[in-house]
Amino acid sequence: MNTTSNFPALMQAFFTQRLMQQRQASPHTIASYRDTFRLLFRFSEKHLHKSPSQLEFEEIDAPLIAAFLNDLEKDRSVSPRSRNLRLTAIRSFFRYAAYEAPEHAAQIQRVLAIPGKRYERVQVHFLSATEVDALLSAPDCKTWSGRRDHALLMVAVQTGMRLSELTSLKRKDVMLGTGAHVRCSGKGRKERCTPLTKQTRVILKDWLNEPPKANTEILFPNARRGPLSGDGVRYILAKHVATASKKCPSLLRKKVTPHVLRHTMAMELLQAGVDRAVIALWLGHESVETTQIYLDANLALKEEVLAKTRSTNGAKPGHYKPKDKLMAFLQAL
Repeated sequence: MNTTSNFPALMQAFFTQRLMQQRQASPHTIASYRDTFRLLFRFSEKHLHKSPSQLEFEEIDAPLIAAFLNDLEKDRSVSPRSRNLRLTAIRSFFRYAAYEAPEHAAQIQRVLAIPGKRYERVQVHFLSATEVDALLSAPDCKTWSGRRDHALLMVAVQTGMRLSELTSLKRKDVMLGTGAHVRCSGKGRKERCTPLTKQTRVILKDWLNEPPKANTEILFPNARRGPLSGDGVRYILAKHVATASKKCPSLLRKKVTPHVLRHTMAMELLQAGVDRAVIALWLGHESVETTQIYLDANLALKEEVLAKTRSTNGAKPGHYKPKDKLMAFLQAL
């Protein structure tokens, strides 16, 4: 089959030949790219009234892709950063198509010229110790799903794993003997081991001793004994945040996501005086510089540094507090 004149075949070759065979992309990358094109094809089917298998290469042009990206932001409330990640996947396909279908070079160049969207880098959000305790006590441990959720949340908070790492955990990845730890495969196929606290080890031991309802190796299965999806974990987290907020109202003011639990662990390590390089290893960061975002967000650490400073004119250290009401108003803007 001539893939240059057959869009579905070209798309399949991009995944099987380019990503899997040539680049040996990680399962996380393949899943992310897959989800991008599933969203794109649903959008094109709605606007072109054609199923994905009937699409022609010429129809997936720059105007359609630009409209798709705008739709992600406006109708699906996707952040500019997530929009750019979808665009990265699309660009990767069209760079591959430039070699396989050179007759579409002009169209490909117009797609590749679609710019990424600039965005402000916001400070990371994290939970306080009180909020973490309220969240961990929210699941009803009298039920199977409650015990699973309690173990899942405990592992998420204590290890700082990414969402994809949590959902892919197997029972064999948990070691509860001497030097108890959990092993996971992160970005770039990098495997790392994260030590477990005594409390987490006890909870996981009880969970692993749970009478199995099905023959599954998945550590945190769903009700059908398959792996939890990302949306499934988000639903579980939102449900227990709603319960925990009744005892801890400050949770109502925060958007708690699985990644916020990861940030929470990083901030706990930072506040405990752990070196940035160790935190980067713990979280599986590619670079130590990535950990800089936690230093930027750590107001307590900044205030601690401020308290140690001394003014050149002998003034006492501390925050500037304007006495005049108008000056206070301007200072607060």
